[in-house]
Amino acid sequence: MAERGLEPSPAAVAALPPEVRAQLAELELELSEGDITQKGYEKKRSKLLSPYSPQTQETDSIGQKERNQTPAPTAAQTSAPSKYHRSRSGGARDERYRSDIHTEAVQAALAKHKEQKMALPMPTKRRSTFVQSPADACTPPDTSSASEDEGSLRRQAALSAALQQSLQNAESWINRSIQGSSTSSSASSTLSHGEVKGTSGSLADVFANTRIENVSAPPDVTATTSSSSSSLRPANIDLPPSGIVKGMHKGSNRSSLMDTADGVPVNSRVSTKIQQLLNTLKRPKRPPLKEFFVDDSEEIVEGIPQPDPNQPKPEGRQMTPVKGEPLGVICNWPPALESALQRWGSTQAKCPCLTGLDVTGKPVYTLTYGKLWSRSLKLAYTLLNKLGTKNEPVLKPGDRVALVYPNNDPVMFMVAFYGCLLAEVIPVPIEVPLTRKDAGGQQIGFLLGSCGIALALTSEICLKGLPKTQNGEIVQFKGWPRLKWVVTDSKYLSKPPKDWQPHISPAGTEPAYIEYKTSKEGSVMGVTVSRLAMLSQCQALSQACNYSEGETVVNVLDFKKDAGLWHGMFANVMNKMHTISVPYSVMKTCPLSWVQRVHAHKAKVALVKCRDLHWAMMAHRDQRDVSLSSLRMLIVTDGANPWSVSSCDAFLSLFQSHGLKPEAICPCATSAEAMTVAIRRPGVPGAPLPGRAILSMNGLSYGVIRVNTEDKNSALTVQDVGHVMPGGMMCIVKPDGLPQLCRTDEIGEICVSSRTGGMMYFGLAGVTKNTFEVIPVTSSGSPVGDVPFIRSGLLGFVGPGSLVFVVGKMDGLLMVSGRRHNADDIVATGLAVESIKTVYRGRIAVFSVSVFYDERIVVVAEQRPDASEEDSFQWMSRVLQAIDSIHQVGVYCLALVPANTLPKTPLGGIHISQTKQLFLEGSLHPCNILMCPHTCVTNLPKPRQKQPGVGPASVMVGNLVAGKRIAQAAGRDLGQIEENDLVRKHQFLAEILQWRAQATPDHVLFMLLNAKGTTVCTASCLQLHKRAERIASVLGDKGHLNAGDNVVLLYPPGIELIAAFYGCLYAGCIPVTVRPPHAQNLTATLPTVRMVVDVSKAACVLTTQTLMRLLKSREAAAAVDVKTWPAIIDTDDLPRKRLPQLYKPPTPEMLAYLDFSVSTTGMLTGVKMSHSAVNALCRAIKLQCELYSSRQIAICLDPYCGLGFALWCLCSVYSGHQSVLIPPMELENNLFLWLATVNQYKIRDTFCSYSVMELCTKGLGNQVEVLKTRGINLSCIRTCVVVAEERPRVSLQQSFSKLFKDIGLSPRAVSTTFGSRVNVAICLQGTSGPDPTTVYVDLKSLRHDRVRLVERGAPQSLLLSESGKILPGVKVVIVNPETKGPVGDSHLGEIWVNSPHTASGYYTIYDSETLQADHFNTRLSFGDAAQTLWARTGYLGFVRRTELTAATGERHDALYVVGALDETLELRGLRYHPIDIETSVSRVHRSIAECAVFTWTNLLVVVVELCGSEQEALDLVPLVTNVVLEEHYLIVGVVVVVDPGVVPINSRGEKQRMHLRDSFLADQLDPIYVAYNM
Repeated sequence: MAERGLEPSPAAVAALPPEVRAQLAELELELSEGDITQKGYEKKRSKLLSPYSPQTQETDSIGQKERNQTPAPTAAQTSAPSKYHRSRSGGARDERYRSDIHTEAVQAALAKHKEQKMALPMPTKRRSTFVQSPADACTPPDTSSASEDEGSLRRQAALSAALQQSLQNAESWINRSIQGSSTSSSASSTLSHGEVKGTSGSLADVFANTRIENVSAPPDVTATTSSSSSSLRPANIDLPPSGIVKGMHKGSNRSSLMDTADGVPVNSRVSTKIQQLLNTLKRPKRPPLKEFFVDDSEEIVEGIPQPDPNQPKPEGRQMTPVKGEPLGVICNWPPALESALQRWGSTQAKCPCLTGLDVTGKPVYTLTYGKLWSRSLKLAYTLLNKLGTKNEPVLKPGDRVALVYPNNDPVMFMVAFYGCLLAEVIPVPIEVPLTRKDAGGQQIGFLLGSCGIALALTSEICLKGLPKTQNGEIVQFKGWPRLKWVVTDSKYLSKPPKDWQPHISPAGTEPAYIEYKTSKEGSVMGVTVSRLAMLSQCQALSQACNYSEGETVVNVLDFKKDAGLWHGMFANVMNKMHTISVPYSVMKTCPLSWVQRVHAHKAKVALVKCRDLHWAMMAHRDQRDVSLSSLRMLIVTDGANPWSVSSCDAFLSLFQSHGLKPEAICPCATSAEAMTVAIRRPGVPGAPLPGRAILSMNGLSYGVIRVNTEDKNSALTVQDVGHVMPGGMMCIVKPDGLPQLCRTDEIGEICVSSRTGGMMYFGLAGVTKNTFEVIPVTSSGSPVGDVPFIRSGLLGFVGPGSLVFVVGKMDGLLMVSGRRHNADDIVATGLAVESIKTVYRGRIAVFSVSVFYDERIVVVAEQRPDASEEDSFQWMSRVLQAIDSIHQVGVYCLALVPANTLPKTPLGGIHISQTKQLFLEGSLHPCNILMCPHTCVTNLPKPRQKQPGVGPASVMVGNLVAGKRIAQAAGRDLGQIEENDLVRKHQFLAEILQWRAQATPDHVLFMLLNAKGTTVCTASCLQLHKRAERIASVLGDKGHLNAGDNVVLLYPPGIELIAAFYGCLYAGCIPVTVRPPHAQNLTATLPTVRMVVDVSKAACVLTTQTLMRLLKSREAAAAVDVKTWPAIIDTDDLPRKRLPQLYKPPTPEMLAYLDFSVSTTGMLTGVKMSHSAVNALCRAIKLQCELYSSRQIAICLDPYCGLGFALWCLCSVYSGHQSVLIPPMELENNLFLWLATVNQYKIRDTFCSYSVMELCTKGLGNQVEVLKTRGINLSCIRTCVVVAEERPRVSLQQSFSKLFKDIGLSPRAVSTTFGSRVNVAICLQGTSGPDPTTVYVDLKSLRHDRVRLVERGAPQSLLLSESGKILPGVKVVIVNPETKGPVGDSHLGEIWVNSPHTASGYYTIYDSETLQADHFNTRLSFGDAAQTLWARTGYLGFVRRTELTAATGERHDALYVVGALDETLELRGLRYHPIDIETSVSRVHRSIAECAVFTWTNLLVVVVELCGSEQEALDLVPLVTNVVLEEHYLIVGVVVVVDPGVVPINSRGEKQRMHLRDSFLADQLDPIYVAYNM
């Protein structure tokens, strides 16, 4: 950020000497080509500019400081006040992280940013998306918010004056945008993407968000989807190209994308580094099998950033382990803790041991030592003797039992705990389960299971409160073993006989109890503590804290574990002290209660956390007359939290006047494994207080201790936690790798060796060894002694005077790009941003997620119900800036969730690992989210630079030298195949129909079924012929048409359409079949009809009466001009007149029909099919599928274009087989129709579309049993062919095959066809020849336009299936689309086709100058002596020779289609197929129904349909961003969440991405949410 602020003005640049300007330009070039790093660039640039810059020194110091800083995501800030007032509201309770120094630092850092405001597009949110939170919190409907990374478009020159003026206006712009409508998507802007140089680049930054107001509406309003309530997709529609972005589709956009490969200008000068890279990327020999499964992150990732040469390194000597004072031997210390209880219980029975409080904070019951001893005895006796039979006791010594007591019942817990100790069973205290699915409950269940626990002790009250089933039994908690519940209230216990005594032996290494511990990942482990460790811990605490008999201790901590258990339950019994336990529930209602207890009981010791100090300070005004003068120790048990120092200072300053002594504040550090690690001893009155360490945050992030001398904003002040425990020894080891001793100025993990620590994780030997049996080593690797140490999980160092300092926890460590950040530090920075209005202070979680080979920081906070969208957006933007400034690290994702929705721990904290899990599985339900991947993800591979290619001749020679054949394949030769005489006589389809009408007049050619499966219409040869004659007659009489006129046929799928087609042929007219408009959706579907009518220059429209009325209706008039339709003739009631003479074309090259279709990129193209092409097409299909008169096929697809039209209308007439016609729309009313028909007629060959296959797979997935009961059996099917013009959808085919395998469908039956606009039928599986083969291809190589075959299961592999067999008479060759030279076998290129049924050219092309006539007649640039004329399909693919034998007896050449060239996205210099990205996205969340991607300038836009609740909309944003980054190495620019059915899909089941793009830019999508990841 700093260097940006120091950009010289344009005037200053212009004033530089020409040689300096030339050197600057050279530097820019080197940076753009990747020859130097950003840092190297900045260094050289500042060196060049330094003689001409007045503030050289300032630049240097700032440059030094900002060196490790990522570009900060700036935010629009609306008049933020310069002074911030903190209101101490009673609601903001958890202030552990508050530090006035830090708050000032954060405000200072933000003030710096304020000078560099940029307008950000706020995310767009539909009003209904505002999530209602549980309890009574609800978020008000308002516009949402997001941030943009202003570094995403690199600024390459200084801002001009005009630009600065724009910047000043940015604030008013964002205010306007915030007040704008909440559904308007800021997407209707476009980023300028000319040369990103000089001012133009900068202007693109600033004006990126200005709206285009006068956008002309396209003729296809994709508002098919405005009926967002319907979850079903509307009728499939072919949408026309839109007028809005003429020339903006893929074809014309390509050049600008290549010029700026993600903002980096492509240059012809090839740097040596890139050349080396190219050499290594040349197609290698096939590697050994195992290499396919290696994740080649080294090749992909730009590399984890190289260590900064200027980073601080540790310089001190190697530390030596530090010893605590010896553990004193006091003669009357008992041999075991149970002995102490026995002693006090029998000699001092009346002395108070423990006092519990009621909800108001008043003492409710005091347990004496006598009562504790007698009740523990009763419980021990009951456990051992009364639970089972004498011969089969339920419990024996050494068994584990769970202790389930609420936090407000310390008395019952204490009795149960000591009862277990006396019975020698091992207590495992756990939290009371509140629901069947508590946060972390499943992991607690795992602990119980691994400890073999079958018995739980609890109190009667607690048992009554546990969740029950309807018949009164306790519910089975998720993941828990079956438990027997035992109530331990006195009335249920048996009094032991006089002669019964518990067995109390001297303390040894046998387990005493197990304390649960939750790891960073959320797994729960049981730390086993021996009886000796328990006793030693009591002795060490008694010595360190100087405990004496009869003292009163106030305990505000959880008494079931950690310091609350050790001080409040063990040490008090050891020393006959009196503990007053203040539960969490009391603290919530009366935060000052613990202070009142200290005052009332003249307590000497209080055990608290920073939270309790804050709560007391907030409530302090409620009661002035309290005295803390009796306290000799205020033990702050989370003193290990680096932010505790400010809490202690604030508490002291407020309560010193109430008698609190400064030396009484004793921070300590504890961990479940090492127990008490260090504690500050009570000080001598008047002695100087220990010093503080003011550390550099930057140094800490590199793991070294540096006194902060730089910017005071990024300093961390930490207090000591005292000295090592008596009898203990401490060392600091490196946190990762070998446990090597650190240097004295290095941060590491604190390890402790003493008798007072835990002994193991119960049942986990492997993890135990690494934690409890650590032998530290020196730098040379030799062990330091043979005493094992225990890892404490705390990070810190030993300072002067052997004082221990803790700077963080291993669990809170975030390792980002080789630097360590502490989650608590980041929480503190976030909360130092004025947050009172926006979020709850105690409810913020920071964790890291692993995305694309590095950890990324995620911040999640609970938003207050009254926070406005604008406030939230402001706060989020400022938090991002603050963290960036102070920690020099970017935040990947910042999410706000509704109040009370984050998973909580039993004591009210946030359950971090559960929050992380919810985030990763998409169940967090944020109400606001900001993703900043552009700032954080700095390890993406460099954009690929296009190199001058090798010429086609060299490629061919290379293939010959390598012994590779040219990639070509052919179907059987048509000339060799004998055709029967009758068909060869007739060159025209119309003649064949006439011949069939005479030869076999009653032979039924077509049967049309309705939704019920009943035949509604049939057509024999004669009937069809007569009907066609009548239509021909009408065309002449009513239409006054001449031969060669174009006629649009507008019919629903059926026999009427077929008759009209042959009627046109009989009259010499050229039929154009068009899908009729959808009556319920005229606005979207009628413009397409109109466009085809106009583009085809139709002289007349043939249709039905119903459709004729629709075309002239008022609704139609709203969509198109209905007055200018050509003549419309309905064919419902035809006269019985026939033409005197049927038309016969003079040559077979004459036009037979026009085939119009809308491509997936939104282009409407019509191709010309001649009579000879029609004949050749029908003949090839007849031969491939072995069709003849006695055969029957079922067709369930749309009959309007391509192969679907040929199968529906042409093939039966040519081959004489019977076609059973099933209109696809009928399946919406009866999903069983197609399969039931196939079964009923025992059909061997059936054809369908992907839409039909998907409908059956999704709709009948759970109805296979119903199909069986209906008697449907598909074993009759020999071929089930999907008609398509795309890469085979292997997963859908496999799902379909697997699903219906149970009802007889052969997995070999399902295959696909492949055709394109230039040739509708290139491949079709047919009846003979080998089954379609499959291969796995490496996706990374595909992006580089190469094919690398890998094995199944390899990372980043894509399964491709052969698209059926090449038809007879068809030849294909794979060609480099740029050089037009042929490529070798298994190389990627464009598929070119030569065949007698190729179309003869485009009729007219709407909205595209790129499709030229040479698509149909082009020659190879090299190596084809025969000079064959080829047609270019526009699809990328490859041919691979297999080991299989083809029908001809030769080896079979398989054709694999990869995807359409004009659909591909060029991003970062690589070629992506949208379907690959969409497949990844569709997998990430169960609520994603459909997904489509496109580019908007150089940003990737992902549109996802949400089929779940709108609360899940924002869950999708990080998941989509993560998966695209992980699997495709791309940063998603915009994520748009829409209703089901919004992604337009055409009749072939293909997504129309360009229409979606147009609708997005024209703001017609009505999105649920638009997130800008900028």
